[in-house]
Amino acid sequence: MIGWDTNLDRVLGGKTAKALDSSFGMSTVGDLLRHYPRRYAERGELTAIGGLEIGEHATVLARVERVGKRKMRARRGTILQARITDGTRSMSCTFFNQAWRERELLPGRRGMFAGKVTAYRGELQLAHPEYQLFTEEGEEDAHDVAREFAAALIPVYPAAQGVPSWSLARCVAQVLDGWQGVEDPLPESLRERAGVLELNQALRWIHQPEGTDQVEAARHRLKWDEALGVQLSLAQSRSRQDARPAPSCPRHDRGAGADFDARLPFALTSGQAEIGERIAEDLSARHPMNRLVQGEVGSGKTVVALRAMLQVVDSGGQAAMLAPTEVLAAQHARSLREMLGELARAGEFGSPEHATRVALLTGSLPAAQRKQALLDAASGAAGIVVGTHALLQDQVSFAGLGLVVVDEQHRFGVEQRDALRARAGEDTCPHLLVMTATPIPRTVAMTVFGDLRTSALRELPRGRSPISTTVVPSAEKPAWLDRMWQRVGEEVARGHQVYVVCPRVGDENGARSHEDEVTEGDTGDEAGPTGPDGGDGNSARRAPVAVLELAERLRRGPLRELRVGVLHGRLSPDDKDSVMRRFAAGELDVLVATTVIEVGVDVPNASMMVIMDADRFGMSQLHQLRGRVGRGSAPGLCLLVTESVPQTAARARLDAVASTTDGFELARLDLLQRREGDVLGEAQSGRRSALRMLSLVHDEEIIAEARDQAEAVVGQDPELRSHPGLAAMIDELVADQRADFLEKA
Repeated sequence: MIGWDTNLDRVLGGKTAKALDSSFGMSTVGDLLRHYPRRYAERGELTAIGGLEIGEHATVLARVERVGKRKMRARRGTILQARITDGTRSMSCTFFNQAWRERELLPGRRGMFAGKVTAYRGELQLAHPEYQLFTEEGEEDAHDVAREFAAALIPVYPAAQGVPSWSLARCVAQVLDGWQGVEDPLPESLRERAGVLELNQALRWIHQPEGTDQVEAARHRLKWDEALGVQLSLAQSRSRQDARPAPSCPRHDRGAGADFDARLPFALTSGQAEIGERIAEDLSARHPMNRLVQGEVGSGKTVVALRAMLQVVDSGGQAAMLAPTEVLAAQHARSLREMLGELARAGEFGSPEHATRVALLTGSLPAAQRKQALLDAASGAAGIVVGTHALLQDQVSFAGLGLVVVDEQHRFGVEQRDALRARAGEDTCPHLLVMTATPIPRTVAMTVFGDLRTSALRELPRGRSPISTTVVPSAEKPAWLDRMWQRVGEEVARGHQVYVVCPRVGDENGARSHEDEVTEGDTGDEAGPTGPDGGDGNSARRAPVAVLELAERLRRGPLRELRVGVLHGRLSPDDKDSVMRRFAAGELDVLVATTVIEVGVDVPNASMMVIMDADRFGMSQLHQLRGRVGRGSAPGLCLLVTESVPQTAARARLDAVASTTDGFELARLDLLQRREGDVLGEAQSGRRSALRMLSLVHDEEIIAEARDQAEAVVGQDPELRSHPGLAAMIDELVADQRADFLEKA
C-alpha cells in the first residue's frame, strides 16, 4: 500500500529515491506529488528559447535544426554540436567525444532537451544535455519508457542535473499506479462553497491531465489550498495579536508634535497629511498598528515617521527607529535632530518643556557614549532612539517602548524586527511602522495577503530631477565601456559627482563578501562551456566586480585625473563617516562603493551612477540604488553595466528597470518573475517553499475568498480543534517556522 507518507525508496528503489532526495529534498510520496509540473507542452508546440535564464536548469521542447562535428584543437577528441530551434531563435547543444549521437539527432526530429543554460559569444547553449526524442509518426516506439509523450499534454517539471523532467514524470506515474490516496483536509461543505475538486482528483489531474480543462480545475483546487493555509495562519496570528494590547497614544493639541507641525518650513503634501491622519488614528487605538508606508526616495517618509514618533512621545512613550547600517543610523539621528531643532534638546537651557532627546545606539560607539545612550533609553530621557542591530541586544531596555519604526524593512530578518518589538515587555505590543522606498516583492506579497495596512506616497518629490537609465551591454559593445568612463569625466567637469557601485568588496579570493547584496534574481552571465579551443566546459563563473580592484584600476587608468574614494562595509564606522562627509563636501569626485550607499545617503550634487554587473542585483535594489542620483538640480543618469545575453530573463529585468522609474510597477514585475514561496520567507526560514502554485499577482481573487473563509472559520474555532484537517493543512503548507515568520511580519 502506497500512502502519503510512504518513503520513496520503498516505491521507486534506493538509487532513484537518493537522486530525488539529493536534488529536491524529496523523501516521501507526498513530497513527490507536491512537486507540480511547471508547465505543459504539446507535441506541436515548441518552447520559447528567448525566455531562458542563464544558469537555470531548463527543459525545452525543440526541433533539431542541424548537426555538425569537429575536432578539438586543444586536445584529442571531437565536439558534436546540435542546433535546436523554437522556430524563431536557436541554441546549441554541445557533446564531447560522443559522435555517435549524430545518428539520433537528425534534422527535423523533435524532442525534450534538458540541461544547464549557459552562454558563449552571445549565444545560448546547453552543455552535455540529456534529451528524449519523440517517436516519429508511423515509427514503432523503441522506448518502453516514453509513454508520457503519447499524451496530448506533456508535463514539464522543475528538473535538475541527472533528474530530467521525463524521469520525474515516470516516477510520478509509478507512484500514482499504486497510490491509495489521502484524506481531504477540506470539509465537504467548504469544498462545495469554494467550488473546488476533491484533493485526490486534483493531484491526479495535475500530473496526468487529459486536457487543459483538467489542468485548470486541478490548479484551482491546489491554489485554493495554499491560499487557505496561509490565510488560516494569518487569521490565527491576528487573533492572538489582538489579544495583546498596544499602548494607546492619542494625539495632543499641545506638545512636541503640535509644536513641530507649527515650525515646519514647508506645507505637508496631501499624501503626507492623509497618511499622517491614518497613523494618528492607528496609534490612538489599543490594538497594535502594523502599517507600511511606501514612497519613492525623497517623498517625505521621514517626516511622516517623525510626526508619528512625536505623537507617541507626547503620550509618555518612546519610539525606536531601526536602520540597516551605521552610516544610515547616524544620518537619521542627525537628520531628526536638525528637523526637531530645540525640540530635541530636553534638559538644556531654554528648551521647550515638551522637548525630548534623540539617542543614537550603534555597535561601534565609544564606551562612554554607548553607556549614556543605554541610560537615556532605559530611563526614558530619550524619547527617540535610533540604532542598528545594536538595539536588539539583551542589555538594551526601554522605559516604555510604544512605537517601532523600521527603515528599509527588506534589510532585516523578521526575527530581528520581532526581537525589538519584544523590548516593550510581555504584556504589551508596540505599534509598528515600516518604511520603504521600493515595495520589494515580499512587501507586495504580504500586502496582497492583507497582513499589512499599506499607505503609499505617490506624489513626485519636490525639487527632484528626472533620472534616465541605460543598459550598457559590455560583452556585445566593449567600446561603450570606454565611452562610459569618458562620460564620468565629463560629468565631473560640469561640477558634479559620480557613484560607481560594485557587487562585492574584493580581496576575498573571489568569494562574495558579507556585504554582497545579490538578491532577487542572481542571474549574471557565465563563462561559455565551449571556448574556441574546445575546452572541457567547466569554466567557472567570473567573480563579480569588486570595489577595491576596480577603484585601483580607475585610479591608474581612465579616471587618473579625478579624486576617487572607496566606501564599503568593512571600513570602520569612523572611516565610513569620513568618506561620506568628504564626498558630501565635494572633496571626492567619484565614490566607488558597495550597496552600503543603497539607502539614506543624500548628496544632491551626485548626478550620475554606474552599476557594475547590474544583472547580479534585483530590480527593486537597482531602483533603490539609482535613487541616490538626481536629488539636486541636475538631471540624474544611471548606467547598468552587464554581460548578460540579449533576450534572456536577466537582460529583460535590466531593460524593465531602464524603461520605468515607477518603483511600484517594478515591484510588480519583480514579483511576476520570482517564486512566491521565496517571497514569503523561504530564505529566512531555511525551509523549502510551501507555495508552489499560487500567484500573488494573478490570484488575488482566490486569496480574497480564502481570507473570508479563514476569518469565518477562525472566528468560530480559533485553535481549529473542530477542524483537524485544516490544522494539518497549516502544518503542511505553513510549517511552524513559517507560521512564526508570518506572525512576526
